[in-house]
Amino acid sequence: MGQGPSGTEREVTLQNIQELYRKFADECPSGNLHLHEFKKIFGINSSSTEEESAYMDNVFRSFDTNTDGHIDFLEYVAAVHLVLRGKLEDKLKWSFKVYDRDGNGCLDRQEVRHIVKIIYKLKKHNKPSITGSIEDICDRIFELVDKNRDSQISLEEFIEGAEKDPWVMDQLKLDIGPCDWFIEQQEKQP
Repeated sequence: MGQGPSGTEREVTLQNIQELYRKFADECPSGNLHLHEFKKIFGINSSSTEEESAYMDNVFRSFDTNTDGHIDFLEYVAAVHLVLRGKLEDKLKWSFKVYDRDGNGCLDRQEVRHIVKIIYKLKKHNKPSITGSIEDICDRIFELVDKNRDSQISLEEFIEGAEKDPWVMDQLKLDIGPCDWFIEQQEKQP
């Protein structure tokens, strides 16, 4: 999710962030945000694609750091801070955690193929002129990033590959501006 700031993103103010916290307290008076509520916040519903839903499942899991099935206020604050203010390396570590579905600390071809498929379909939905096969993209990522050729990408290989190769970075992130998204959500409120 947006590993680097774009030149067109607007700045999120402290007032914006305080409003987000207030909204959490209003919408989650129990102090817990569950998966279905999380998806609703990001506009994922029954008409969303399977890929969008699967991606949000992984994002939710990455923010649920104590794996109790919900995001509490502290996890929510940490997530907001990471997405809106985090450094590139921290965002890459978070992305790796989202992609590492089995939590073993490495990305295998199936996990990379899965995330490339999700990101590819989401990008293609927004920009239909995108071409190339998922297998070709996956193969190229492994060729560029898997330095020790063990058919797994470690966190270190992932960070190094994404930081050094703009193509890899582009393939492993969604082109969304979290700051812009956040401000748009605030402007929609009455």
